[in-house]
Amino acid sequence: MDGGALPNPGDYSTAATLIPFPRPLPLLRGPIKAGPLDDPSSGPYVLAFKTPRAWAAAHRSCRAQIIAQCESGARIGCSISASSKCKPPWWKAILGVYSKHDFKARERCEEIEMEACLAAAKERCGGFAKQRCEPAFMNARIVATGFDSKGVSRLISTVCFAGEKSYGIGFWGEFVQKCEVTNIRGRDLLGSDCVDIDEYLRKNIV
Repeated sequence: MDGGALPNPGDYSTAATLIPFPRPLPLLRGPIKAGPLDDPSSGPYVLAFKTPRAWAAAHRSCRAQIIAQCESGARIGCSISASSKCKPPWWKAILGVYSKHDFKARERCEEIEMEACLAAAKERCGGFAKQRCEPAFMNARIVATGFDSKGVSRLISTVCFAGEKSYGIGFWGEFVQKCEVTNIRGRDLLGSDCVDIDEYLRKNIV
């Protein structure tokens, strides 16, 4: 055998020696220059979503993940509860007196109990997810670019001139000079005609 030859060349192939790493997940938010309305103690930069659509997608993902985890846990609890509610009388267990009818009745009972329990859990999980996600996304920052001129005028006047007269679209340059708004909050998107984020998403984000 040639002294320079490798005994198992396959062990040194590209496939055997390279370790692939998964692609990094894209950042949900990126750093942008803070505006004069931002807390100076936060530093010169703040994290913000690039667009309202990115903000909406992150909100939906937050809700969906919490609901999925909540319903998964509830399913286990519902199973235990249904089994407990539908178990046969104690005396049948002692005497060992079971019939096919007893097993079928218990199976049907557990199906009904599970269905009712999961329906109630689904409603509670939806409310819990909304309670956990909505405050954070109401306060989340969104880059104040990419809006149409009418939308920019409304948002800037809302953020900078709250309680004052709105100056209209033609004063966009004045808005920029006076406020230097780099970002808005999620709650600024909603406007007076929306009650919550879900309503905003239904009206504005397909």
